[in-house]
Formats: sequence, C-alpha cells, structure tokens
Amino acid sequence: MIKRALEERIRSKIGRGKAIVLIGPRQVGKTTLINQILNGEDFLFLDCDDPTVRNIISTAGTEELKSLIGSHKFIFIDEAQRVQEIGLKLKIIIDQIKPHQLFVSGSSAFELNNELHEPLTGRKWEYELFPISWSELEGHVGYLKSEQQLPLRLIYGMYPDVINNPGEEVEILKELVNSYLYRDLLAFGGIKKPEVLERLLRALAFQIGNEFSYNELSNLLGIDKNTVNSYMDVLEKGFVIYRLPSFSKNLRNEIKMNRKVYFYDNGIRNMIIGDFKNPDIRNDMGALWENFLITERIKLNRYFQPTAHSYFWRTKQKQEVDYVEELNGDVSGYEIKWNPKAKISPIQKFTETYNSSISRLSRDNFRPFLEV
Repeated sequence: MIKRALEERIRSKIGRGKAIVLIGPRQVGKTTLINQILNGEDFLFLDCDDPTVRNIISTAGTEELKSLIGSHKFIFIDEAQRVQEIGLKLKIIIDQIKPHQLFVSGSSAFELNNELHEPLTGRKWEYELFPISWSELEGHVGYLKSEQQLPLRLIYGMYPDVINNPGEEVEILKELVNSYLYRDLLAFGGIKKPEVLERLLRALAFQIGNEFSYNELSNLLGIDKNTVNSYMDVLEKGFVIYRLPSFSKNLRNEIKMNRKVYFYDNGIRNMIIGDFKNPDIRNDMGALWENFLITERIKLNRYFQPTAHSYFWRTKQKQEVDYVEELNGDVSGYEIKWNPKAKISPIQKFTETYNSSISRLSRDNFRPFLEV
C-alpha cells in the first residue's frame, strides 16, 4: 500500500480531544488511510453510504448515540455528508461521549463544510486528501520506476486504482467520471441541467492552463455567467477543478482579476475529452505537463506548506510567468516547459519588482519542485 503523506500528521492528533476530519473526492483513499491508522484497534465503523446506518445516526438523540458507540474508544464515520445535520450529531459525540477519538470522512466539501463549520468550531482537525502525489508514488516504487511511469501518469493520472491496475486505466476512469462527476456532483450540488455541466467540463478541459472568461463560457453554454460561476464552484468544491488567480501587487499594468483553470487529475481531464493518445503524438503535452506540475505542487503545499499561495502572473502587454508562489513574503516564479531544451526569456519587470528569480521546470529537473 502506498504510504500517504498525511498519515503521520493525522496520527499526531489522536487523543487530543478533537475530531479528525478527512475530506477529498471519492476513490482517493480516505477510508484506506483511516483504516491503516486504526489498524489493530477495536473501532466502530459507520458507513453512511448504508441507508440503515444513515437513518440510525440522523434520528438518534444523545442517549441513542451513547448506546450506539458503547465502549468503543475509536469511532470512524465514513461519507458523513450523507447524514442530515451531521454537524450537530458530531458535536454531541465530541462534547458528551468521552473518552474517544472520532474520525470523519467525506467526499463533498460543499456539503460537509457547511454542516461542520459552526457546530465543530474549535472541535476538529481538518485535512484534505488528494489523488496520490508524485512524492508518495516515488516513495513507494522508487526513483527508476517512477521515472518510467511519468508518461503514464501524465495521461492516466494519479488515482490509486488507476496506478494499481495497469491496463485497466480507461475503464476505471470512465467509472470515476460517470459515478462521481455525473452522479454525486449533480446530487450534492443541486445542479438542474446535467447536460450543461457536461458541456462546461469539456470546455474547461480544453482550456487547462489558459485564462477563461465567464462571459465567453456563458455564451458558449447558453446560460448566464452567474450560473457558470455557480457550476464552477460545485466543480471546485468537488475537487474536480481549481482556479488559479493572477498575482498582482505593484505594477499598474498587471492583470488583476483573471483566472486560469486546472484539473486536480490529468486522467479525469483526459477522460472528459476522451483522449488517451501516447505523449509522443499529442499536441497538448505542454498543457498536460503544466497541469500536472502545478497540481502536484499544490498537493505538496496543502500537505506541508499550508501558508503558501499559488498564482500565475501576466501583464497587459502579455509578459507572463506560468506559476508564481508566495511563501512567508518570498515570491518565486517558474516557467514550465515539457521540452528540456526549451529556453525561457528573463522577465526583468517581474524579477526586479518582486526581488525574485524565474526558474525553468522541465522533464529533466522537476523533482526538487515536488519535494518538501
């Protein structure tokens, strides 16, 4: 089993009087990780995908919850977002049923965060789990095998089942897209026009690494721009896409409000457009490489450097830096090129204004960028 970067951080929080909440998309290994942490312990497992379990928790009062938990010191509530008013139920468990350690997992950030925000204020440690990171993969298979797998990871992505079942990648990704994107997200997000969501996803998949316009997407899809923004919020809170903001502090000619769009997983993106061609014959390798590197860096930061902020930079004269990171007041710029021989032009305005350097990230030197 691939050791996850969050495991030791989560272990360090056990027994400190708060719930441990793990959020992330389906099939990234949340249940597996918590089971691994609880291996050897006698714990109560409550799977809220089971309608019986869901009904018992949602209708239980304090005494019924005490009876349900009994003498268990560890309680694991999986897919908690499916229980109505789950935040209040968890608050009762934390405040009135002691001693114990409560673990909670959920696949829907927009539902679970809304439910937990007020009831569990000061009562939880919350973490996000993503598909396997590059450092986790390399730590599991070693330098040579990870190097050999890089082209596959750019095409098929980093979901655990995809990595662990070579030859079955397309079938697994198809099921992920159909069951999670087009079923769970529609249900959780209250989306009334699934065909519009599908067309929006395809439009965004063809725009990875590019700035997008709400107005242009609105015209393309035949819906108003507020609805476009609302649907993108659902996709972002569902860990499908994220929007990278522009960096702007000092120069009058910097763009200030634009966004770029990226996918949390290359394989999901390629499944949406139905393109799994070999890297050697693709015309979008630059975009896939950029999506991969920035996403892997964001995973790393979420796990180990949560105060790091990610951006891109561009001026109205179209001077551009692919990726900008600000950490503890220091600004770093990166140009991302799939071809190791590609040159980058120094952007004096950026380096002088922000007392920064611009590094080139390519196929042959990316590893330090994805290490703690």
